[in-house]
Amino acid sequence: MTEQQKTFTTSDGTELFYRYRPAKDGSTDKAIVLFHRGHEHSGRLMYLADELGLDDFAFFAWDARGHGNSPGARGDSPGIATSVADIQDFMHHIAHHYHIAPENTAVIAQSVGAVLVATWLHDYAPPIRCAVLASPAFSVKLYVPFARSGLKLLHKLRGNFFVNSYVKAHYLTHDTARQEDFKRDPLIVRPISVRVLLGLYDTAERIVADAQAITTPLLLLISGDDKVVHHQPQHDFYNHLGSHYKARHILPGFYHDTLGEAERERAFALIRPFIRARFAAPYQAVDMTGAHLASASRVEADELATPLPRLSLRGLWWALYRAGMRLGARWSEGLRIGQETGYDSGSTLDYVYQNEPRGSNFIGKLYDRHYLNAIGWRGIRQRKKNIGKAIALATTLLHKADKPVHVLDIASGHGRYILDALNEHVRADSIRLRDYSPINVAAGRELIAARGLEAIATFDEVNAFDRANYQHLEPRPTLGIVSGLHELFADNDLIQH
Repeated sequence: MTEQQKTFTTSDGTELFYRYRPAKDGSTDKAIVLFHRGHEHSGRLMYLADELGLDDFAFFAWDARGHGNSPGARGDSPGIATSVADIQDFMHHIAHHYHIAPENTAVIAQSVGAVLVATWLHDYAPPIRCAVLASPAFSVKLYVPFARSGLKLLHKLRGNFFVNSYVKAHYLTHDTARQEDFKRDPLIVRPISVRVLLGLYDTAERIVADAQAITTPLLLLISGDDKVVHHQPQHDFYNHLGSHYKARHILPGFYHDTLGEAERERAFALIRPFIRARFAAPYQAVDMTGAHLASASRVEADELATPLPRLSLRGLWWALYRAGMRLGARWSEGLRIGQETGYDSGSTLDYVYQNEPRGSNFIGKLYDRHYLNAIGWRGIRQRKKNIGKAIALATTLLHKADKPVHVLDIASGHGRYILDALNEHVRADSIRLRDYSPINVAAGRELIAARGLEAIATFDEVNAFDRANYQHLEPRPTLGIVSGLHELFADNDLIQH
């Protein structure tokens, strides 16, 4: 079938390039999506559509942001999280535009692309059929001593900048034709931005350490003579994987371009039966509802809850840390609220959302600024922005369908994130906010009154886990919101019921 060249739009409005090859036998229900290595592009992978021999699959391959025919500075991205979100947008585009369900989709990714896909599997838990990762670049070999720490320091001092890859064609493959194509291809570029490189390291460490959260059936191919990336993190990733179906194969003598090696048929002979076997069986999601009773995360939670010996270095450190927070609460408003209501309370979150350091004196304000700049609170504020975007999208879809926007948030805290999102640009016909805490309800009602929303907004004291509280609601909600609730409870049975 003829290859088609197209674009799709990401959630931030960027148009990314991709290639599409319909299934050779005319099938329209299954897809394999390819993700290229760093510095390269989709054109370097589309030969898999011919050589794999999986003729009943459509093939898709993108040019990642900053690569190939896609826009952006070469080798750059706003961040690894953006690139991973791009994958989610791409897969959504395939499902929506080509009507191929995620459950009927497999992904094959190599090198940096494999790290992005592994991160996507971890962070988004997509219901795809299976994944093949070839030589994931969890740890790139930097031959200059202290290169990573030096780049971190320079990045802090200079901001983002670019470095050139040392990787030559003969380090990638024994296939001389592929080597020459690599040298001549004008779309292959050597630069990579330092924020992407450092982000790749940090993300890879996170994903390798927490790979038990990945349950997608997965085949890992490791090049035995890889000059570009280290082997051990790949093995650690595999050993930690939570997948019920997983396989690992080391390919002796292979260089880093596993799927483009001279003897790549050896790799393909492993990929074909793996994909065929997964598609021969019906898709089955892994049941994680018992994870609170027995799982790797339960073990981790129990370890974190284990008291430290008082006279141990860690025990003394955390005792001093807690004492410092109690002391700081005398002057820092944020620490005071946290000590009085809990650091996971609605009052604390509302204060974090406001992001305005306050204290009884200069020292207190300094404490407060440091407290509000904690990485966790920066993440909470980003989550607030993400919720706002999701609400805006949902209301737009409801308006397009000529349906009213009746909002129900079952655990609102003070409700600031909802009221900030529902403004003159994002209209709602009614807003029903709820929380179990009288403090949160009172504060939320004050916010509603201060914004003059009494005509459309209410705030009630309600237990989110009581089914009776959802009966006979008028008007019936058309937009339900659950944010920052389920993760606070360790009992999955409670959440299920």
